[in-house]
Amino acid sequence: MSDMKPVEVSQDVLEGLKSIPTATVYNAVRSMGSPQMVCEGLVNFTPCKERFAARARTLRFLPTRPDIASERAPGEDSVEYVAMGRCGPGDVLVADIMGSREDVVAGDVKLLQLAMNNADGVVIDGAIRDLDVMLDEDYGLRVYAKARSFHGNPTAIPAEENVQIQCGGALVRPGDVLVGDNDGVLVVPSWMAEAALEWAIDHEGAENYIKEKVRAEGVAPGKYYPPNDDLMAEWARVRQERGG
Repeated sequence: MSDMKPVEVSQDVLEGLKSIPTATVYNAVRSMGSPQMVCEGLVNFTPCKERFAARARTLRFLPTRPDIASERAPGEDSVEYVAMGRCGPGDVLVADIMGSREDVVAGDVKLLQLAMNNADGVVIDGAIRDLDVMLDEDYGLRVYAKARSFHGNPTAIPAEENVQIQCGGALVRPGDVLVGDNDGVLVVPSWMAEAALEWAIDHEGAENYIKEKVRAEGVAPGKYYPPNDDLMAEWARVRQERGG
């Protein structure tokens, strides 16, 4: 394993993570020592068959107060636009709004910047606004959030970007990978992503091999599942024989 310093995850690794069931990626990350990585309570508001994997570009909201509001840069230099400006293909805006189900990251006008940048999506520990407009106008963004809301930001204000945040109780550092499907979304530390992908590919192959054996023998899956060291060694031999 690496020295745990953040790295820029390649598009090849992102595509690889999309090819593996998210539950297997979850098992990989847990096995490698990162137990608290699920963004709890977030829902995929743009369900589809394709899995999701993108690099995190972060935005932190703080409770609204006059001094914080007075420190915000105006217009296009405002912190949320700077954060969205970091997002391009393979990136996702991850916003910490402290779990508020009323405060929103933005609506269709602000999030147009993500669409124009061809970003992959937005993951919000808070609410999403104007989702129907974004879908009607084909923004092409995957959206995970706690809720939908027509409120603006009654209690929170965007304050910092490109910093480590929490999202649904999971730590997100800039550059980490958000991996998701219709069940939810989780965080893969950037320095762990390539190794987690290798682990997930190996174990997904083993699980498919177990299903072959269960069907062929007509036995309960518990005979072979979960795979032990002997089964993994057997799978390694079979994979090599098959040219895998």
